[in-house]
Amino acid sequence: MDIFKTLSNEFKVKPVQVENTVKLVDEGNTIPFIARYRKEMTGSLDDQVLREMHDRLLYLRNLDEKREQVRASIAEQEKLTDQISSFLDSALTLTEIDDIYRPFRPKRRTRATIAKERGLEPLSLHIWEQSLTQPVDTIAAAYVNPEKEVNTIEDAIAGALDIIAEMISDDSNNRAMIRKISWNSGIIVSKALDESESTVYDQYYDFQEPVTKIAGHRVLALNRGEHEDKLRVHIESPIEEITNRLYSVIVKENPFTKDLLSAVIDDSYKRLIAPSIERDIRNELTEKAQEGAVRVFGENLRQLLMQPPIKDKIVLALDPGFRTGCKVAVVDGTGKVLNTGVVYCTLPKNQESLERDKRFLVSLINNFNVNLIAIGNGTASRETESFVANMLKELDKTVFYTIVNEAGASVYSASKLGAAEFPEYDVALRSAVSIGRRVQDPLAELVKIDPKSIGVGQYQHDMNQKRLSETLSGVVESCVNNVGVDLNTASPALLSYVSGISSSVAKNILEYRESNGKFKNRKELMKVKKLGPKAFEQCAGFLRIPESENLLDNTGVHPESYEAVEQLLHYFGFSLQDVKAKKTAALHADVRTLAKQLGIGEPTLKDIIKELEKPGRDPREEFPPPILRSDVLSMEDLQEGMILTGTVRNVIDFGAFVDIGVHQDGLVHISQISDRYIKHPLEVVSVGDIVKVKVMGINLAKKRIQLSIRGVAASER
Repeated sequence: MDIFKTLSNEFKVKPVQVENTVKLVDEGNTIPFIARYRKEMTGSLDDQVLREMHDRLLYLRNLDEKREQVRASIAEQEKLTDQISSFLDSALTLTEIDDIYRPFRPKRRTRATIAKERGLEPLSLHIWEQSLTQPVDTIAAAYVNPEKEVNTIEDAIAGALDIIAEMISDDSNNRAMIRKISWNSGIIVSKALDESESTVYDQYYDFQEPVTKIAGHRVLALNRGEHEDKLRVHIESPIEEITNRLYSVIVKENPFTKDLLSAVIDDSYKRLIAPSIERDIRNELTEKAQEGAVRVFGENLRQLLMQPPIKDKIVLALDPGFRTGCKVAVVDGTGKVLNTGVVYCTLPKNQESLERDKRFLVSLINNFNVNLIAIGNGTASRETESFVANMLKELDKTVFYTIVNEAGASVYSASKLGAAEFPEYDVALRSAVSIGRRVQDPLAELVKIDPKSIGVGQYQHDMNQKRLSETLSGVVESCVNNVGVDLNTASPALLSYVSGISSSVAKNILEYRESNGKFKNRKELMKVKKLGPKAFEQCAGFLRIPESENLLDNTGVHPESYEAVEQLLHYFGFSLQDVKAKKTAALHADVRTLAKQLGIGEPTLKDIIKELEKPGRDPREEFPPPILRSDVLSMEDLQEGMILTGTVRNVIDFGAFVDIGVHQDGLVHISQISDRYIKHPLEVVSVGDIVKVKVMGINLAKKRIQLSIRGVAASER
């Protein structure tokens, strides 16, 4: 296989883009580095395309490796022909290669292998060739041999037919044909194992849908229901169409073999082929569903990580609870913990106790000049929010609160990282600190948590965990490098996601910082243990040093381009001080001509100009900030037809969950997201989006809220 040509065709890019990308990857360059600093070589392919291309490259290389292993195995058996070799060369999937290898794969003892051991293969070939001029019984009589447990003519014929059944099953063309028919015309069916038992799988108790149309989330739901012994799931294929096709391909009009072969075709399909093909199709449906779910999880995670930080705010964070109380932490603008405590404002108490809790929180607000209160959205969140909203009404200063998705906070607080960062606090207080810091800088705090624990996906526990981890780690890496990292304040967890920096090097950076003080410039990175020239090349452009005397050290300009920047500024008569003073608007000239004069590529020059226009910019500022509230709303306050502003908390295949300020998120079904047809909610909404919604239905008993986005903006005009 020409891998370069295959990738070029699949990704619709020029062969040179593929060749350069593969070369860069093979040389040990990371995807973020390639995407940001080697645009001339890749044709400005973004990091998402580069990751997909890299994944596909690995698959194709594994495919080639498997192809050669199979070729060698067949050759070792001295059965490799030019035709088989040609079939292997043209195979595009592992399934196709497996089908070709099936007849040559060492088998466990089957009915066919037992029949061969009994000397019945010649008889099976007589029947298969369909050139008999006398009844099969007559020929089969010669194969009766009690010593080999072939006691009768019927035993001989049955054994020969077992061999033929396996021959039909092992034929790769037959399997390809049956797989295609089963995929295009098959119906996936599920039934309840116990119809009297009501479960979350009620809708699948008598369910069927074409294989070609079933949505990924339903595939995963069926799999889970089957795994939990609530459902029986199978694929119904058009048996008659399949056996007729096999009959037309295999059977000749020989009166002595026609009926036998018709029967053996039916046996081969039902006993050997159908179960295998059904497994193949179920596996393919599951893989596609998992890939879709992984993509949705990844995109949701990306949007969550890219939420804009609320900078320079002193935050009072509350981790709600009932019996154990609400854990309190005050965090300054740099994330430093100023004070902690516990209040029991969610329990039935007398007025005196409530006033004492209120006085404590008010004293924290006044003493530390708190600007914002962050409330975790877990257990007792509703009660905590109500208490806070009433307290804020009595303050003589304006303080807002916001609800924070606390998914994974408990995971962090109980982790080794949490214990190492805050050894003086118990697990509960660490969780409160994490909630406060999430508001100040979501990215810096969320990287400390296993991405799978952040909870913005669906059926995540049913997925290929290795694939999920790889994808989500790639998303985190992409976000971290897109934003950039302050070298002098970043935690080891954050640094370890920077291009070219391993966990051990991240710890070495921290040790160097603690021993030598803040980094003064990017060059100083070369003094860190185990951070050599290659690692420096990969990471330097993504690390920011606001304290550096060289303004470029606080931008996305790579050190390899510093000389080009100096030439650029000299060309226009500017200095770095002019850049700092934002006096460089005239940099917009003929980019093509200027790039040639400077000896750099046009994409690099455009990126340099963009960085010089806004040195130290944070790309997250382009996203909508979180909603800040001052009053509370309950489900009982909701009425159908109300128009509210909410925040998208999670996007799944069949809709989006929106926080509208009550304890329960509302669901916007995919049919209510847009006036136009969409295949997936992500076409219109993302995690963190601020949206206007209309309340369509409220079910207090089931705590369900139905929302709609369709036509809401227009109705408000």
